[in-house]
Amino acid sequence: MALTVKRVVTANDATGKSYFLFNGPAPTVVEQPGRQLTFHELWETDGPLASNEGVEDAGARPVSHHPPLGGTRFRIVELMPDVVQDADAVDQDFELIAAPDIQVEGAEDPTMHRNETVDYNIILSGEVVAVTDQDETLLRAGDVLIQRGTAHTWHNRSEHPCIFASVMVSAAPHPLFAKPKDVSDD
Repeated sequence: MALTVKRVVTANDATGKSYFLFNGPAPTVVEQPGRQLTFHELWETDGPLASNEGVEDAGARPVSHHPPLGGTRFRIVELMPDVVQDADAVDQDFELIAAPDIQVEGAEDPTMHRNETVDYNIILSGEVVAVTDQDETLLRAGDVLIQRGTAHTWHNRSEHPCIFASVMVSAAPHPLFAKPKDVSDD
């Protein structure tokens, strides 16, 4: 991890005057050693409406891959080239982000996963190959991928890191992939 992400967050004081609440590095950084992928957690909102009240550091909450139900998650992702990845550690990577259940069972690529989100992924620097079940496409700085609850993965086949911003919005599970409800929950 070579990247440091500066995060600046505003707030309102008790009199309604605005100020900078946080001004420094991302409060939570999670490195996934297998995929050589790093999440710089910037902010999270609860749903259904985000709140601008209070002074809690919503970027310092425990790391989870998905945003809260009805909420959002904003992170900067740093993906190192595939050649430095450790395929034997991929399962542990998903556990580090509280998401061992998002891997696509039976997929040839162990990094293939499905989110219950709509993701706005903006490539900031470098390049990455976005892969779905049926095809793949090369994304470069300035390109945007809107990922809509599909099975997907990322591969950096270049020699340089890829940096992208990701805004994840909680979404209803696709009917084809919704997990059956546990009858004991009633």
